Amino acid sequence: MRSFYFIPFVILASGCSDLSEVGRLPEFTPVTTSAETAAMLTPPLPERIEETTPLDGASLWNASRQSLLGDRRAIERGDILTVVIEIDDSAEFSNTSSRGRSGTETAGIPSLLGIPQRINATLPEGASMSEMISASGSSTSSGNGSVSRNEKLELMVAATILDVLPNGVLHIQGSQEVRVNFEIRELLVEGYVRPEDISRQNEITYEKIASARISYGGRGQITQMQQPRYGQQIADIVLPF
Repeated sequence: MRSFYFIPFVILASGCSDLSEVGRLPEFTPVTTSAETAAMLTPPLPERIEETTPLDGASLWNASRQSLLGDRRAIERGDILTVVIEIDDSAEFSNTSSRGRSGTETAGIPSLLGIPQRINATLPEGASMSEMISASGSSTSSGNGSVSRNEKLELMVAATILDVLPNGVLHIQGSQEVRVNFEIRELLVEGYVRPEDISRQNEITYEKIASARISYGGRGQITQMQQPRYGQQIADIVLPF
């Protein structure tokens, strides 16, 4: 019974973290501790030294990335590219089914060498061998289901190459935080892309990202008001009714 006295203290302690944010702006996630910063600080593998000719110094075109017309797409660990997220999906499903069945069965012996008439004389009043068995039944079932979904999202975020896999595929991750008053909107994207899918503008669309993980949400006073309180969440889980 003594353990019940500790329940109010546990509930109070769980809400202390929210009390520390009263009247304060939500804090940004530190940039220096992100995986993107670690990828930028880690030196990439040594570049392959390409053969040059004496004319390369005076030419506007050569194979290096530093040239005027060189390929500036992200290809190495720590490079940055732009992820374009344009989701405009809608789906609508409707399914209706209906079944019905009815049946009637009747059996009797109206005459058989006079035997039914003899038996009828011994049966209770109203009973007759002409309708020994009579049965009927019916069943009906129907169902109706529908699904309607509409999603639209247009965003752009800069992502960093965290690693280059042995097969050349790039592991990218990007994050973006925007604070408006007391609310922070967060955008997170992560996945794997092929270097050849990156456009000349150093951009890639979300549908070309394998194992894409895209999250768009927020935290702050508005988000807290949209969430049920801790006590209500615990009650929804514990109470059987």
